[in-house]
Amino acid sequence: MATASPDAVVVGTGPNGLAAALTMARAGLSVEMFEGASSPGGGCRTKEITLPGFHHDICSTIQSMVSLSPFFRAFPDIADAVTMRVPEIALAHPLDDGRVASIAGSVDQTAQGLGEDASTYRALMGPLVDDAPRLAAAVLAPLRAPPRNVFTMARFALNGVPSAAHLSKRFSTPEAKGLVAGICSHAMLPLTSPVTAAFGLFLGVTAHVGGWPVVEGGSARLVDALVDALAVEGVTIHLERPVHSLADVPVARATLFDTSAQGIVDIAGERLTSRYKSSVAHFARGPGVFKVDWALSGPVPWTVEACRSAGTVHVGGRFQEVAASEEDVARGRHCERPYCIVVQASVADATRAPSGQHTLWAYCHVPNGSDVDMTQRIEAQIERFAPGFRDLILARVSTSTAEGEDHNPNYVGGDITGGTGTLRQTVFRPALRWNEYRTGTSGLYLCSSSTPPGGGVHGMCGWLAARTVLSDLKVRRGHS
Repeated sequence: MATASPDAVVVGTGPNGLAAALTMARAGLSVEMFEGASSPGGGCRTKEITLPGFHHDICSTIQSMVSLSPFFRAFPDIADAVTMRVPEIALAHPLDDGRVASIAGSVDQTAQGLGEDASTYRALMGPLVDDAPRLAAAVLAPLRAPPRNVFTMARFALNGVPSAAHLSKRFSTPEAKGLVAGICSHAMLPLTSPVTAAFGLFLGVTAHVGGWPVVEGGSARLVDALVDALAVEGVTIHLERPVHSLADVPVARATLFDTSAQGIVDIAGERLTSRYKSSVAHFARGPGVFKVDWALSGPVPWTVEACRSAGTVHVGGRFQEVAASEEDVARGRHCERPYCIVVQASVADATRAPSGQHTLWAYCHVPNGSDVDMTQRIEAQIERFAPGFRDLILARVSTSTAEGEDHNPNYVGGDITGGTGTLRQTVFRPALRWNEYRTGTSGLYLCSSSTPPGGGVHGMCGWLAARTVLSDLKVRRGHS
């Protein structure tokens, strides 16, 4: 039963909002949550959107950060409540001539597939993977305190702060350069931009450590685990309760927003300082994504064998072609042969589709707010590396940037990252503040991916925001 006056209110039930609520509840605070949709989860939901029996993750599928996230390490019962299925190959990047680069298993195993670039890959990735937990603790936190692993972080910064284009120069083979392009393009920035290499390096570390797993039955099961844990703590979650103003939620000692940066302004603008609102107004959105989900009659007929066992396939060809695609997006254009992230969860999790059949999704980056249908261009890119792919399609659902935002209002203009990940907005998001979870208004906090460390299912934005609340309320954190 809802309390008359909770200690804390959380607006939004994405992974960060749920993490914030659980952190505060286990520290002894009474918490209520409010969600406009009919189910919790934000971008971490699973539905039968094509055909009965085909379970599609609406956004997040590859849970690359769960194994290393300090939040999930602090609350191990959440990850223990689900079954992670690890694909044989974390990711693959095919080229037109039949060559491929892939990350599978250890650094040494992966390096063996890179020919003359093997020693370079070992030297680059080995020390980072060896110190992965401490690296993750430093990377997935605001850059405010000196790291405990100075030498590892110095190595990471030396290679990561420059661009992906700069990093690629360390390699000589098209396969290794393509691998760099594909994994660094998760930054959703031109590959000549600073810190794009850091995105790729850290995601490479997570691939070696956790194997880029999927949750058996769908990503919504991870949300279910969080919701079940919150129920044990007595947290009330109000569904189908959109919040348009602070009058829509109870008065509390702390109100946390798992919304976009603009979302908190829209709801609580009269309470926020003009300085904070000005910062949010200048906070740049990232590109959007255009996504297609398919129900398939069989596995994707990739030409290259490694792709058939990979949970994720980066489709786009050589480094120069991927870089050109990302540059087009940054300039407001739609590439004819876009770089695509293709995810085939059912290669690791047979529960996603009827026996012998498969689910698949792919998205490409597009300018924020784009209204261009990229379905045919995405399918052509997959067909390029998997001839006969279109013959397997039983049903498809395409999701534009506007439809993505309708599903999750945090995805403003189709931006799934909560704001572009430029160097400045990696360090300060969404405002130039020592602690970005505080808004400058007592009792109001932001806990979404518009705060450090940004996008991804890691729970860190919510966990760190909640720890800020506990500090401000002078509550002992205990298990939190």
